Amino acid sequence: MSDLLQHLSKLNIEVPANIAKLLQNSKSVRVFNSTSELAAAATYGLDNSEFHVKYDVPGKGEVTEAVVQRVKNGISANYTEPYMRRRDPETMVIADSKPTDKTRFEDKFGYEFSKIQGETFDWLKSQDLAVFFYFAGRAGIGSLGIAIAPANAGFFALGLAMLQEMRSLDELEEGMKIKSSIFVAPVFRHTHFNGKQVVVHNRTDEVHELYSYNLYPGPSAKKGIYGVLLTQGEKEGWTTAHCSAVEAISPYDNITTFMHEGASGGGKSELHQHILRETEGAVLLGQNSVTAETKHIELPKSCAFRPVADDMAFCHPSVQENDGKLRIVDAENSWFVRVDSVNQYGDDPTLEKTTIDPKEPLLFLNIETTPNSTALIWDHIEDEPGKKCPNPRVVIPRKIIPNVIDRPVAVDVRSFGLRAPQCTKGEPSYGIAGMFHILPPALAWLWRLVAPRGHKNPSIVSDGSMQSEGVGSYWPFATGKKVDHANMLLKQIINTPRTTFTLVPNQNIGVWKVGFKPQLLMREYMTRRGAAKLREDQYKESRCPLLGYELNYLTIEGAKIPKPLLKVYKQPEVGVEGYDAGAAELTEFFKKELKQYLQPELHETGRRIIEACLNDASIEEYNKIVPMSYEYDYSFNKIED
Repeated sequence: MSDLLQHLSKLNIEVPANIAKLLQNSKSVRVFNSTSELAAAATYGLDNSEFHVKYDVPGKGEVTEAVVQRVKNGISANYTEPYMRRRDPETMVIADSKPTDKTRFEDKFGYEFSKIQGETFDWLKSQDLAVFFYFAGRAGIGSLGIAIAPANAGFFALGLAMLQEMRSLDELEEGMKIKSSIFVAPVFRHTHFNGKQVVVHNRTDEVHELYSYNLYPGPSAKKGIYGVLLTQGEKEGWTTAHCSAVEAISPYDNITTFMHEGASGGGKSELHQHILRETEGAVLLGQNSVTAETKHIELPKSCAFRPVADDMAFCHPSVQENDGKLRIVDAENSWFVRVDSVNQYGDDPTLEKTTIDPKEPLLFLNIETTPNSTALIWDHIEDEPGKKCPNPRVVIPRKIIPNVIDRPVAVDVRSFGLRAPQCTKGEPSYGIAGMFHILPPALAWLWRLVAPRGHKNPSIVSDGSMQSEGVGSYWPFATGKKVDHANMLLKQIINTPRTTFTLVPNQNIGVWKVGFKPQLLMREYMTRRGAAKLREDQYKESRCPLLGYELNYLTIEGAKIPKPLLKVYKQPEVGVEGYDAGAAELTEFFKKELKQYLQPELHETGRRIIEACLNDASIEEYNKIVPMSYEYDYSFNKIED
């Protein structure tokens, strides 16, 4: 291990003292320099087609965390516990004393983190270790980090190395600074945390340390590093958006760029899907859950599109041109794609082709496989007999994504996804949004503060009720203060007045089961319109002001979308009675969540917007606070004045 430390010393790369001590005193250390090396290590060698990741747990004996198999198209890993197949939203705790609105380690567990920190290093010293370097971020935005994990958790290390930008020793540059570190110690989930997923963030002055006490990459390898990037942005005044993005091209060569945000399950990955057609070529809009009636439209030709980002995008100052549009660039090296909507062959031909015969090995999670088979993304493992896991995943390097865009893009349409439940007169709910709504900037900001997690979220452990994902829909991954992020988002929205903001539901529109068709049809319609504005008779103020403007009619290539899918109160199973009850539920939820942002640090414009909501403002009143126009230049300071 002295060779590694000497190599880093020659490059003038300073190794944190706790890491140097750990590496010098460990049982053994192997440095990995490529994802192909980690793919081999995932099954503890290329000769093994299957490997059980297991640990001796004091008081429990041997515990198997995951079964890893080598398949023709990569590595397949399945957790033995259904609980470990999704991210627990209560995973993050903060160990340091820096400003935060998050739960601190000592408050949650009753003792200082330094105690378990020492035990963690002692346990790691007793293990054979895998070590590698990564760049947290992409496109030159981010910083160098180091990962240290038990060598038998190669599949987890592979996932981290794919999601971030792995750096070999030869690729390290002189004078680079290690700004983040990940320590992986899964046995502590059983010995200290009652089997729960826990990721500890310890923000020292020099290094953002992550302690991952579980092997699901969601809260650590992916969202943990997301927290590192958000923390950097907090200090420097920029955000990493929780979004997907595509550049869509209409049959008439209009190009429109969409940025789709929302809580987990809000349809980010699905923005990259092609519209699935019925056998005869029609597009299924939805099925009435009460009458079983179906509605279709004829769409002669779909828009083409080029993916930009899957889940995270930098809104960094270096890519902005200050022309009234937000510019973003993908923040990930690979995409952590949920495939729960792919249930049979043909549901997503492009993604199926990409994953069945990839140009390099992929990592599959929660997919049913056998050694040396081909992992198929519609073969979801069962949590229990007859119940499929709702969170099957595949990690795909972005460089093998067909037609992917590497450059920054200017956002034309910035949508927000709402995972909506069914709504009826007898069982009213907040599932009252139509096919899509146009949001004034002030309301667009409020939706990003509240970020409803929504109906039957497949990505996380939850009870299925309406909950808030928090500011930016990325709050579960941030380490600092909510109000700071609220201010940054408000400034960003006000400084990008040439953006159209929309709200789009998925799963249900009233009693109609629609899946993710609304956002795909919004993509089709808005791309065809290009820069053309909506006609004044095409929209009106929604019956529920929080939904902005509803559409009076919507026609795509001559096909008219039925009015009940635009105005939910026109559905006889819902009516005004059911709609208004759902609107009251949504409004009450917004008011409950927004009060926490009324802090002294909140910008005055933001305070006015929130107070307007608490006082049941009309859409016209929201527009008076932040005008819905890009015909003049204005800045955040001018609006404040």
